[in-house]
Parts: sequence; structure tokens; C-alpha cells
Amino acid sequence: MRELLLQHPTFSMAVRQFDLVADILQLTPTIRERCKWPKRMLSISVPVTMESGETKIFMGYRVQHHCSIGPTKGGLRYHPDVDLGEVAALAMWMSWKCALAGLPYGGAKGGITCDPLTLTQHELERITRRYTQEMIPFIGTHVDVIGPDMGTNAQTMAWMMDTYSTHAGSAVPSIVTGKPVILGGSQGRLEATGRGVSFLIGRAMDYLKMSAENSTAIIQGFGNVGAVAATGLTKFQGKVIGVSDATGAIFHARGLDIAALRKHVETTRSIQGFPGGENIDPRELMIQPCDVLIPAALSRAIDADLAAKIKCRILAEGANGPTTPEADAILEKREDVFVLPDILCNSGGVIVSYFEWVQGLQNFFWTETEVFDKLYRILDQSFSQILKLARERQTSHRMAALMLGIQRVAEAKQLRGLFP
Repeated sequence: MRELLLQHPTFSMAVRQFDLVADILQLTPTIRERCKWPKRMLSISVPVTMESGETKIFMGYRVQHHCSIGPTKGGLRYHPDVDLGEVAALAMWMSWKCALAGLPYGGAKGGITCDPLTLTQHELERITRRYTQEMIPFIGTHVDVIGPDMGTNAQTMAWMMDTYSTHAGSAVPSIVTGKPVILGGSQGRLEATGRGVSFLIGRAMDYLKMSAENSTAIIQGFGNVGAVAATGLTKFQGKVIGVSDATGAIFHARGLDIAALRKHVETTRSIQGFPGGENIDPRELMIQPCDVLIPAALSRAIDADLAAKIKCRILAEGANGPTTPEADAILEKREDVFVLPDILCNSGGVIVSYFEWVQGLQNFFWTETEVFDKLYRILDQSFSQILKLARERQTSHRMAALMLGIQRVAEAKQLRGLFP
């Protein structure tokens, strides 16, 4: 199984990052191996009756990376390319992300190999409920808590909560996060990741003594994270001059109307056909001059070639693992690019998911102002800790962030020991 995981380029990338940090931290062989490999990996078949009457089998996965600090936590994604190796990598990164933010979680991730854009609402509901039913022995409010990710949303989480609660015999809102507020969801959860990205860009601009007014940004990926981050930047009087999604890319040097673009995407599910921008090759878009570049789509989007060509001052990683190790080696030598690494930059979602979980357990809910005040405090603390360690160790921001996260997990495992 290990060999199969290592064949996946995203998991191989996550392991390479871990091994570099483990060498620096001089982890013992035992702790090193226990931190690297997932605690539990599940592969299931999800049979679903389609609208046509045909029964179709989808593959589903859930990886729980470690449970030394608390229950595991991570999203569920629906995408045609989901497989076990990718899910395992995302679970590993979630472990370091939670530890960096000081959350009492281990990392997890799940997925179903499907294209949600081709499925009806009824088919999506059946897939979700069947997947949840298959996972019931392995999830729980103090075991593994699921949240939304690419291709899933609040409605998906509502179906999961209902399926699990029906099995339990009473409402169990804390089994999932990212659900509708009326069902125990948290204020601000939907916007949390994107608003965290825009907040950290603002902190980086302050640190670099850049002016946010009239700054320019390019965003790869215009899903929930990219769209909310774009709106946040315009509130700083910045301009989003380019956007891409799975269907193509658009560019306008004087700035796109983000509010109009979001309405267009809500209606058409694509940026194509938006009248306020000109079509451009998605890869060419990534190398246009800008102040901020936000990769907010899939992993491994920035390779070595792009890393040498991008013309941004701040690289804000809204996606998980958007920069390959080869690209990292180039960026480390480029003092002109300030990197906000993924396990910091996109951690707003899991932080507010933690808030939602806590509120649900206590049956005591916070206002949106309280939620974002607490979120920004945690992000600001993590940002400062990373910069401090990067200066002290003369290392990159990514390495500093990973060192903080991995060290905390390693310490937890060392203190708990190994049950015979």
C-alpha cells in the first residue's frame, strides 16, 4: 500500500516536504515513521441508483492521518481525479495545518471520484448519503469530523448530518462542519478560507510596506476560495486583473468587476462568456505582472517553469500544495517573491470549522464579528511565528511553517508514547 501511495505525484510531493523537515528537526526514526504514514486509509465502493435507473459504482476514500492530539478533521471533495494517493497527501497537509494553528485535531481528508457538474441534485444526495452510511463505523464527533471541500458545499454537509443523525437516533450537528447555520453551522464558515487569504495578503502588504490601494491580483481558480478572496481584495481597493477556472481564463488590465463576475459564475457555472474581460491562455495568465498571485485551484499548479517566470510580489497559496518541490527550490532563491505557504494561507476554513465544532458541542453560538475576530487573531499569530522562525533559521516561509506544524505533532507523539 505504501508503494502505491508513493506512486501518486501529490503524495510523493507531500512526503518529500516532510522528509526535508524531518531531517532538519532530526526526528528519531520511530517518530519520523509514525508522523509520516496515515493512521487509517479507507477505500469503499459507493453504489448509487442514477436517474436513468442504472446502478453506478463510484469509488470513495477517507484517510485519517493521525489522532495523537484529538479527533481527525478534514474535508470531503467530489472531483473526477480523486484517488487514494491524493487524499492521503491532503490529509497529511491537514495535520500540519491544524498543528500550526494550534487546533486539537489530526488531519483527515475524503473524496469520491465523480464529476459533480454532471450529476443531478438527487444523484448527489444519494452518493452523499451512501458514502456517509459506509463511513459511520469510522467517523464521529470525537473520532473524525468532516467538512466541505472542492465540489461539496453546505447542502452536502446537511445530507451527511441527517444520515449520521438518523443512525444515531438524535441530531448530531458536530459530526460535520460547514453545514447551514439553521442546522448548527457557524456564522462566517462559508467565507472563512477566502477571507483568511485576503487577510494574510493584507498582513504581508503591511510587512512589505506595500500599498493595498490600486494593487493588482491574479487568481487561478474562481470557486469559493478564489471568489471570496477576490471580493476581499477589492474591499482593500485592490484590483483583480485576471481570473481562471477549469474552462479558461480572462484578463483586464484595469480590473475586473468582481461582483458582476460572481453573479455570472453563479448563473453559468463558468467564467466563460463574461463580457468584462478578454480571453487569455490560463498558463499565460499566471505569468502576467501583478502584485499578488493566488493559486486557488488544484495541487501542483506552479511547476519549475512557472516559478521562474511569475512576476508577482506576493504568492498567496489558496489551494493545497499548489507549488511543486522543484518550483519551491526556485522560489527560495527569488527574494522578490514573498510566499504565503498553503498550510498558513488557506487555514481559515479549518480554523472556523473548529469554531463551528466547539459551538455545536456547547450549543452556544457566536456572532460573525466574534468568529472573524478570533480567526484573524490565530492567523496573525501563525503569520508572526512563521516569519520569526524563518529569520532565525534562515529558511523559507514554507519550511518554517512545516517545521512548526510537524514539530508539534512529533512532540505529541513523543509525549504519548507507543501503546504496546
